[in-house]
Amino acid sequence: MDTSRSRGSSWRTTALAVLLTTGTLTAVAPEAYGESTRTEAPVASSGTAAAGVTETVVRVKAPLPASFGVRPAACDWLSYLRYRSSDGPAKSADADRILVAQPGILEGAGAFDSVARNTVARAAEQGSHIEFWALDRRSNCMEDHTGVDSGDQHTAVDYYYRGKRVAGRTFDGFAGNDKLGWMAKLGIEQTVRDQYTLLKAELPDQRVRERKLLCGGHSLGGVITGYFAVADFDGDPATTADAGYRQCAGYFALDTTVSTSLGGLSGNIPDDSNLPDIGLGYAVVQAGLDSGVLPRSFSAPVLLNAETMTLLAVAGVGAIQDPGGEADLPSYLPSTFNIEATNRFLFSKDAANFLTGSPGVRDFRLTNEAVLGALLDDNSVPLAFLQSSVGFFDGGPIVDKNFPVANSGNQGPGTAYKATLGVPNGPLYTWRNYDRVGDPDDPGYRSADGTLFTDAGKEVTDIRELARSLAGQPLDFTEQYFPTKLVTDIELGTSPQVKRLVVHPEGIKARPTLTVLAGDGLLAGRIPADLHPVVADGYQHLDVLTAAPVQNNGRPEPVSTSLTEFARDPQ
Repeated sequence: MDTSRSRGSSWRTTALAVLLTTGTLTAVAPEAYGESTRTEAPVASSGTAAAGVTETVVRVKAPLPASFGVRPAACDWLSYLRYRSSDGPAKSADADRILVAQPGILEGAGAFDSVARNTVARAAEQGSHIEFWALDRRSNCMEDHTGVDSGDQHTAVDYYYRGKRVAGRTFDGFAGNDKLGWMAKLGIEQTVRDQYTLLKAELPDQRVRERKLLCGGHSLGGVITGYFAVADFDGDPATTADAGYRQCAGYFALDTTVSTSLGGLSGNIPDDSNLPDIGLGYAVVQAGLDSGVLPRSFSAPVLLNAETMTLLAVAGVGAIQDPGGEADLPSYLPSTFNIEATNRFLFSKDAANFLTGSPGVRDFRLTNEAVLGALLDDNSVPLAFLQSSVGFFDGGPIVDKNFPVANSGNQGPGTAYKATLGVPNGPLYTWRNYDRVGDPDDPGYRSADGTLFTDAGKEVTDIRELARSLAGQPLDFTEQYFPTKLVTDIELGTSPQVKRLVVHPEGIKARPTLTVLAGDGLLAGRIPADLHPVVADGYQHLDVLTAAPVQNNGRPEPVSTSLTEFARDPQ
């Protein structure tokens, strides 16, 4: 039996249900950025961010074709976070190397904050001045950061839910499918063209791009990079200076592979990745997106919608504002369907608890850091593509989380045992950061079967830096409005409408590639040896972006170390 096909059918069926569930999505209309065609503004760093790194947010005007229809003015701009050595050249063209990164599914430029800083700082220590450009998808123009940018958790909740005016603005609400009509055409073709447009605008000399750029991405970003590599941008295959692969000196893949198929993302997409295959032809799918019968942006009532993605950043605000203080976020938030469904999904210890909702998260006492940890840690979150390894609960009894899947020694490689809070209305649950796991005062919490929930070798990300990346960036860590068409296009890659984009199939193999994989990530247990990957032991899917510069074994962080070495010599 071909188990990979069986698994693929399972996740595709699940994904169809997700895609056909219209959740509470909405649009805001961020301000236009003036008459200039390019803006660049400094981003203040805080926390323990790598020293000697200058961050700016860059926006380049790049209007969409009229065929996309009505859209906010901000959606005619492309944005990225630019990280460079503070002692290095001010002009990007003078840098020794530039890494350009495409985000994964439900991911924004802010997710690259830690790996970008760590890579630039490590290169500078070795005498090399490189830049890291974290790209934002065009659809992120729909996000309203006003509440999160206030830096106060109550103000943020009041802004998003109680009509409070902040910084002269009132929240327009989370946009529904009817507000996202222009996104029906935002697929792989426009996505790779956006990258080409941005690179050409920022580095007009193609010879510089081909010599200095390293093109890559995380998760789905590896597949986007694959399509970029094989694309032709002037309509004439005989003139290759505009070919995607001619814009890059090499490729890099972070817990993914550089390819043109979703199968290349993880050998076989995990069941919980919520990527679609709706068994329909390209024209039918496009008609569904154009008409709004199909959601133009991913939506599901648990975690995967604009509302709950925003709440991850709001939780980050609390973890920055008062990390050890007792959280009131669960009780301060209104009881919406999305919030309640997500809370039950993340905090229920078993199916009965999920169905009754009692006890619920409001019945427990947690610090602000513990709230954030519960939302994103691999010992709490069942969705593999949203997991990081930021430490563990502390301060009171912990029990097995046997929902939606029971803990078991047969869970397979890379699958962490799940845990949740044990005593409602009891002790204040705190958070033990990654670098304190395994310390002499660590209780060493164990599952009912005696299995240690975690150890120092499995914890790699600093929760305080994760909070800063979530809530302290001008471009979001998470993606509130992920374009459905981007994935349906790739899933329908054999259709003539998508196949025509593969003009230079040799492009993927035309440049050297660095593949860095999370040891406990999406490829755990099926590492493709032919790619000769660097494997970051103990890492989950998000850890390749968020891991701390020094690990618990005292060694430098391996992802940024590998990127630095590759930038020095991609051959």
